[in-house]
Amino acid sequence: SDGSIRLHQMTSEYPLMQWNDSTKGQPIIALQWALTRPAVFFALDASSNIYIWDLLESDLLPVAKQTIPSEKVVTMTLLGEPEKANGLLGIVLAKESGEIDIQYVKKKWAVP
Repeated sequence: SDGSIRLHQMTSEYPLMQWNDSTKGQPIIALQWALTRPAVFFALDASSNIYIWDLLESDLLPVAKQTIPSEKVVTMTLLGEPEKANGLLGIVLAKESGEIDIQYVKKKWAVP
């Protein structure tokens, strides 16, 4: 609820990594690992900002941020085929109006 993200290992109650205030205090409403690249995850905050984290590039800050300006995004999920090496990865955004938007991710964050 405060924009913090914690990375846990299943065998410990303490996080391996923790990023406080990663969204400038905005609640995170969705977070998902990339299906095609294990070191990448995406977070959606309550202000319709999508943060892309690539832990191989930086484990301090997100490597990119994209604001969806047209209307409020209420949730997101990812689509892709992890068994294929084509690096095709998409973000499905559900907007407040009920509209669904699919955007494809740059290859550098999608290729295994």
